[in-house]
Amino acid sequence: MRKGEGLAVRTRVRALGLIALRRQTQGRYGASERLYRRALTLAAAAFPDDRETAALLNGLGVLHKCQGRYDEAEPIYRRALAILEATLGPDHPEVASLYHNLGGLEHARGTAARGEAWARRSVEIREKALGPDHVDVAADKAALAAILDAQGRFDEAEVLYGEALAVFERAYGPEHYELAVSFNNLAAIRQAQGRSGEAEDLYRRALAIKETSLGAAHPDTAVTIHNLATLLASLGRTDEAEALYGRALAVFESALGMGHPHTEACRSARASMPHPQAPVGPTEAYRVTPEAPIGNL
Repeated sequence: MRKGEGLAVRTRVRALGLIALRRQTQGRYGASERLYRRALTLAAAAFPDDRETAALLNGLGVLHKCQGRYDEAEPIYRRALAILEATLGPDHPEVASLYHNLGGLEHARGTAARGEAWARRSVEIREKALGPDHVDVAADKAALAAILDAQGRFDEAEVLYGEALAVFERAYGPEHYELAVSFNNLAAIRQAQGRSGEAEDLYRRALAIKETSLGAAHPDTAVTIHNLATLLASLGRTDEAEALYGRALAVFESALGMGHPHTEACRSARASMPHPQAPVGPTEAYRVTPEAPIGNL
């Protein structure tokens, strides 16, 4: 391929990747997948072992995690990891993004303990390279916190969430999406500890930020709506909980499909809603591990 042709292909691949990422952020997962695959077809033919190809693979892996297609996400992440380890070495901050995402994938699968080593490695690499006050390090700590939280290690998780939130608020202000993720996860800890008032306040703060930054019809917003519903159901506030489950379920069905784990869990929780006078047991809330981008996307 001549130099001019190669540059044109690279420019096209970058454009497709950026649009794919935008569609993914908007919750338009089908459109995002089509764009990622078009970009990867071009990239695989022109520069198969390039960092930009790894960035596209990482983006597609993140998308499949969001879609609940965990078994498809893992080999894609590992292909990206192999490219970056070969080109940058195992201790580069971009490589740490793949460690972060592989840990998050295990968390999503419900096998958080298997993701802990990946998550700790990402924190170690980026903290050494970037310092403890960098937002990427804060994101790694928040992801590790979610993994510890899922194992019931609440005290360790709370320390990490606190460190991450302090960095995010200094860097982004009080209304950024990254804070909403940690508020959602801290609320789940408070819910598990029986501190219902604090949990409700945190869920509502997370929801307000997500509705502003993502929109009411985004599946990540629906995660916090679902979580708030589980809390209210456990408090016997069944009318409020049922309305919230309905909102979350409509978004999950539209954005993720009928067979996604979130859709199935929300449908089941709504269907099992008890009579208002009956005692209600807690339903597990979703914890979220934010994904790490790499490369130029």
